[in-house]
Amino acid sequence: MAHRARVLIVDEDEFERRAVHELLAQHGYEVAEADGPQAALAALQEQAFDIALCDMCGTEADGAPLVERIVNEWPDTAVVMLTRHSTVDAADATIEKGASDYLTKSCPGGMIVHRIDQALSMRELVRQNRTLQEQMMGLRRDRRIIGESPQIQELLALIDRVAPTNASILITGESGTGKELVAQALHERSHRADEPFIKVSCAALPEDLLEVELFGHERGAFTDAYEARPGRFELANRGTLLLDEVGDISPKIQVKLLRVLQEREFERVGGRETIQCDVRIIASTNRDLLNQNEDPPFREELYYRLNVIPIHVPPLRERTGDTQVLVEHFLQRARRELGKSIDGVEPGALHLLERYPWPGNVRELENAIERAAVLSTGATFTASDFAFLRGQAPATDRLKTLKDVEAEHIRDVLRITKGNRNEAAEVLGIHRDTLYRKIRRYGIAAE
Repeated sequence: MAHRARVLIVDEDEFERRAVHELLAQHGYEVAEADGPQAALAALQEQAFDIALCDMCGTEADGAPLVERIVNEWPDTAVVMLTRHSTVDAADATIEKGASDYLTKSCPGGMIVHRIDQALSMRELVRQNRTLQEQMMGLRRDRRIIGESPQIQELLALIDRVAPTNASILITGESGTGKELVAQALHERSHRADEPFIKVSCAALPEDLLEVELFGHERGAFTDAYEARPGRFELANRGTLLLDEVGDISPKIQVKLLRVLQEREFERVGGRETIQCDVRIIASTNRDLLNQNEDPPFREELYYRLNVIPIHVPPLRERTGDTQVLVEHFLQRARRELGKSIDGVEPGALHLLERYPWPGNVRELENAIERAAVLSTGATFTASDFAFLRGQAPATDRLKTLKDVEAEHIRDVLRITKGNRNEAAEVLGIHRDTLYRKIRRYGIAAE
């Protein structure tokens, strides 16, 4: 913890209050006491607490209003209820009001500390997610699907039709086409829009780390697992989970994911408790998942569970007229973020951009405009500002397969970056691990 976690103990019984105080103090917590709801509210007004450990104070009527006040007025304070008896109905009432957990006073001291640690971990993850969502709100207007072509208008209409459902969706398309933006739009137009939108990059993590990232882990599940941690499925509960590049997950994780889709339940790594989840699954991929020659192979039953509603995002070269619209959009952003006074794009430069095949699609175009804006010294973009695209693409490029074009582009970028794969991945707008896989897939020799 960055600071000693502060716990407020609310209990009318002084003896029991002191016993819990001593227990938590021994484990490094900073502890304060309150002998009832009024004293608790006064303490909360004076300083911030990470956890409020509240006794039911005799009746459900006493406990629930206090929980509700804390949850509404101090949302960064997690509430854990401590009951004298196993009063399940009363405890459930406080959970409904927003309490994180409840325990009986007969629990061993170690269990109380463990559950408080869990509540703190969940509180911190929720806080971080809320902060990220607030930060993203400022970017959201600029992170929308841009285009006027019939293909994009058809895509937007499909999103509007399927977003209100709970059906799983598989988004397909080449790298850089905007699959994540489609997933974001689906979430924002659904009844889950006010709940979390959580993304997991399946291509960026090895098997063991991805398993922990998705399903969480219990304390002691492996070396350095000093405390329990919820996974992305728990964080996305009642919201939407995007499995980006789902085709890269291992057969072992595919089996666990299939069970979640079928049963809506799972266990944390190293845990025995079955956790229920209400999550809408959206998956994305640039692979042909039914091609069994791909590595790793993808289970057919998982494919059909994910592909209830397929959405294909068209490549930029098929979006008639959208290149000009996107260029202007990215140019406006460059003016704003870089403080450049670039008036527009000369016809020759626009002609070059419209003929270029864009194997990296919208992401590559965005990077090209940003690069040109940084380096340009003129009032308008000229064809020379995009010389790094190797001039006008010959018409024969259009006859090559997409894989040929992508492999050739990767070779060019590696040559320009003198074999620096980290820099090449940044230029291409893809993750380093994804670049490594493509290098192996296309048999690209080291530069």
